Amino acid sequence: MQTELNTETIKQIKQRKWKRWNIHLFPIPALVIYGLFIVYPLLAALSYSFFDWKGIKRGAFIGFDNYKDLFTLEPFSSMFWKAFSHNVLYFVVQMVVQNGLAFLLAFIIYQKIRGAEFFKIAYFLPRLLSVIVVGFLWKLIFNPNFGALNVLLGKFGLESLQEAWLGNPKTALMAIILVNCWFGLGFSVLIFLAGFQSIPKELIEAARLDGANGLKMLTKILLPLMVPSIMIITVLTFIQSFEAFELVYAMQGSQGEPYRSTDTLAVYFYRLAFGGSSGDSTAIGLGSALAVVLFIFISTFTAILLKMMKKKEIEM
Repeated sequence: MQTELNTETIKQIKQRKWKRWNIHLFPIPALVIYGLFIVYPLLAALSYSFFDWKGIKRGAFIGFDNYKDLFTLEPFSSMFWKAFSHNVLYFVVQMVVQNGLAFLLAFIIYQKIRGAEFFKIAYFLPRLLSVIVVGFLWKLIFNPNFGALNVLLGKFGLESLQEAWLGNPKTALMAIILVNCWFGLGFSVLIFLAGFQSIPKELIEAARLDGANGLKMLTKILLPLMVPSIMIITVLTFIQSFEAFELVYAMQGSQGEPYRSTDTLAVYFYRLAFGGSSGDSTAIGLGSALAVVLFIFISTFTAILLKMMKKKEIEM
């Protein structure tokens, strides 16, 4: 009898151990996919950036020459900094227009206005569309001949404001950025709304008893408590702005037309590494160096923002 109990106990222990190991097996497929499509390309780009390339044929090891050429050799240097400035503008406009408007809309919805649930869904609907679909849709809207925007301006007698929006270097980049703001608005609204709803109601009631209402409530009470949500949105917007590719590619192709006025670092990388739609030759070494620089820049700045966010949370 004792032997049977011991046998049963050993069997149960083995089963529990197997269950523990079994749990650790579940992440393996995700880790394999992550390794193949994220880690390996990053390590490959790092490796490629140290070699000379003749088309797609790898040449001699040249150390940091590709990085040096990227920042000092023309036209690569000027194109890099021009694309970088476009990414900075992308980030600034998104923070001011998209996230500023999203914060106000989230605050309005937080006040439990009539139809709040409908507005949450309506603002988020564009996010459900593919970025490529959004790009082609707005490319039609911006068409100078039959696009809805110019047609509406004509209907209201504002012909002087009609423009070849994507054909003018002065308006093309801003048009794309504003489309991106429209596309990302709903996501920012939900993040801010979640931040508002996480604020303890006791604090709100106490502030109201002290006479805080309207603008004073927003600036003195809610805004400081929304710092974690603001920091999260800032980090996500920064990453998205400096990885901007799909929308620009869908609306303007890989050449950053017109006259490179819509170039971003990701589009410039694509053109260097794979060649442009106009038959540009590839520069895999330079493209890989650009990818590594972009990765380091985004990672470093994101780490700084996250550290600042953690510090703010501790202070609060």
